[in-house]
Amino acid sequence: MRLSSRFVLDIGFMLAAAFLVVASMTWSAGVAGWTAFGVSAGITVIAAASAVLTPRYARKAGHGIIGLVALWSLVAALAFSGTLLTWLVFADAIAVGVLALADLSVHEATTEKVVQQLVVHDTTQAEQRTAA
Repeated sequence: MRLSSRFVLDIGFMLAAAFLVVASMTWSAGVAGWTAFGVSAGITVIAAASAVLTPRYARKAGHGIIGLVALWSLVAALAFSGTLLTWLVFADAIAVGVLALADLSVHEATTEKVVQQLVVHDTTQAEQRTAA
């Protein structure tokens, strides 16, 4: 069984977002801000590369939106400070996590639909063969 790169990337985005959620509430605003800058830069680059290199529109849209939210988080990490920065890092991390989860759900729903269609189609053909 082969894992989809979309699945792997979405799980990675969710793990990075979960890390930032914990970091924003655990560390000082300055440390959390620079950590958010680094993690958001990585998410932005990976999501943008995925969106540009894939031929599928759904993946382009999902990873493009995740990249834009991570880009905003990157800018916010540089532009704000103090308590506002802590809450922006927290909110941006939750937004990236929710978007990654939504993209993963769309991917899994479409994959599951294809598998169910194949199973139903194969079962119907088998029943027709036994009836004939």
